[in-house]
Amino acid sequence: MTSNPPPLDPDHLGQPSPLPPGWENPQVRADRRLVELLQELRVLQTGVQIVFAFLLGVAFTPRFAELSDAQQDIYIATLLLTVIAAAVLATPVALHRGLYRHPGKARIVDVSARIAQAGLLLLATALTGAVLLVLDVVLGAPVAVAIACVIGLVFAALWFVLPWAVRRATRDRP
Repeated sequence: MTSNPPPLDPDHLGQPSPLPPGWENPQVRADRRLVELLQELRVLQTGVQIVFAFLLGVAFTPRFAELSDAQQDIYIATLLLTVIAAAVLATPVALHRGLYRHPGKARIVDVSARIAQAGLLLLATALTGAVLLVLDVVLGAPVAVAIACVIGLVFAALWFVLPWAVRRATRDRP
């Protein structure tokens, strides 16, 4: 006699769920997902703050005046991308606070997840720009551009393509 395997938890990609199926009602599920998202954003905010602090400090160093016009343009674009990334990644927190106890929590979670994706894109672009700036100063433009392109591709692969591929493979499973 064989027993049925434990149900798979859709939020943990193939891991058996420790709880019986259907234990979460939609409100509990939305609450859990929002808490998970806000925790993830806390981690990202630290990275954004570090990059932003680095960029703020760069402008006040003696060598900043020696940067070429192109390097200063990279600096300004990267600084602005970092500020926008910080604003976008903090938006789900503001949304949660502004709509606290709002009955549409599942919608808030969906919108917040999309906003977080946009924030990841902005952060990846800002981090790539910071690498480009530093490597341009240290190694020169051709090497810096090549390495920054590789860094951008790594971000794209890890933060966007990999989750998409895992989601697709999981969805296509019988």
